[in-house]
Amino acid sequence: MFGYIIIAALILLILVIAIRTAAFKPKKEIPHEEKEAVFDKDAAVRNLQELIRLRTVSYYDKEKEDDAEFQKLIAMLPRLYPNVFAKCTFDRLPDRALLFKWEGEKHDEPSVMMAHYDVVPVEEENWEKPPFEGIIENGVLWGRGSLDTKVTFNAVLFAADTLIKSGYIPKQDMYFAFSGGEEVNGNGAVNIVNWFIENGIKPQLVVDEGGAVVEGVFPGVTKPCGLIGIAEKGMMNATFSVKSQGGHASAPKPHTPIGVLSRACTRLENKPFKMHLTTPAALMFDTLGRHSNLAYRIIFANLWLFKPVLDMLAKSSGGEMNALLRTTVAFTQAGGSSAPNVIPPSAFMVANMRLNPDDSVQTAIDYLKKTVNDDTIEISVKNEMEPSPVSKTDCEAWEKVKNAVSDTWKGCIVSPYLMVQCSDSRHYRDLSDHVYRFSAMDLTSEERATIHGNNERIRLTTLHKAVEFYLRLMQSC
Repeated sequence: MFGYIIIAALILLILVIAIRTAAFKPKKEIPHEEKEAVFDKDAAVRNLQELIRLRTVSYYDKEKEDDAEFQKLIAMLPRLYPNVFAKCTFDRLPDRALLFKWEGEKHDEPSVMMAHYDVVPVEEENWEKPPFEGIIENGVLWGRGSLDTKVTFNAVLFAADTLIKSGYIPKQDMYFAFSGGEEVNGNGAVNIVNWFIENGIKPQLVVDEGGAVVEGVFPGVTKPCGLIGIAEKGMMNATFSVKSQGGHASAPKPHTPIGVLSRACTRLENKPFKMHLTTPAALMFDTLGRHSNLAYRIIFANLWLFKPVLDMLAKSSGGEMNALLRTTVAFTQAGGSSAPNVIPPSAFMVANMRLNPDDSVQTAIDYLKKTVNDDTIEISVKNEMEPSPVSKTDCEAWEKVKNAVSDTWKGCIVSPYLMVQCSDSRHYRDLSDHVYRFSAMDLTSEERATIHGNNERIRLTTLHKAVEFYLRLMQSC
């Protein structure tokens, strides 16, 4: 009798899995009016070329910066975008923050479109083309900032300039907010947010850099995916340090400071943080999983049963999928003795951590101490940032961004996701729950690898699409 019960239960389980998988189909899209996107493509390219030619490189050491290059860029903007300066108010705030206001018919639901015009340093000797000459070859524009993020800086202003020239008036006030120090965690975006607070302005839509239109990032999905970040992970740098009496390396104690730290490193890597299926990840799985192949649809349609399988796959493979599901710990720096035959009187290692939205700085510290379980190791934290709140997706603001993506990149699957990097949009955490992180580009894995790396470049067709996206988005705001 007991055997029959087991068989019946298995049959019932299989039926439930099959029914849920069969019903796990792509959702029907809500029809909407597509906005026009007509503009001078050659002029958009020329403008980005000019922006790239200015060495607006930001450094944590301010003495290394060439402020004249930043000032040249700001000074050229009225020439590049004359209609914007004729119609919009323009304020320069501290720390190279730039804020434009395009007044709309109404003023109660303003939108904010963000970018930054500073770039990271380059190793010019490792580039195939000069990084600050704006060279175009075979339909590709080379240069630092071509992807991160002078392309969107240009796209926002060029789209606005085009619409203003045509006589378009937005339904609501529109702000263009740009930072000149995002790459070094500058206060430009903070100063803009403070300006909004002081003036009683509560944005109903904020768009900053983040996801993009990409392929091959979700298991079993072959179509391009337009990923819009609805939250971003927090961050902190944890330093693990050990002190000792030092001494000659010829007579070491059983465990040297380096050995103690190595054991702590191994413990944390072998016992990663607990998986959290947060709202951004759950929505992503629910959206993209419906377009996946049968094997993965079975898993994502039945996470109530297969969540441990997903956890195991993420832990074993690491990478982007794992980063979506848990707080990650990446050991990046270490130091010890200055000589090979001397036991270090002190040693340290540093882990860069990205915090899952269900974790916090304090819960992460608690987990580190519990897992390391060694009172001889001191753990200190700096550069900590809490995870952002999760923005809404069941609202008009989300639909505006989603529609602009789907209309610009036909056939892509638009999905929420969790951004694992940091952006200036984190400063809007208490100002709006409609903050969306999307870099208006379709990028290959090779192109994504050039961001902050060598040979950063952008296809001209990608540049054009960025302008198209903002033209459509602005016409819906």
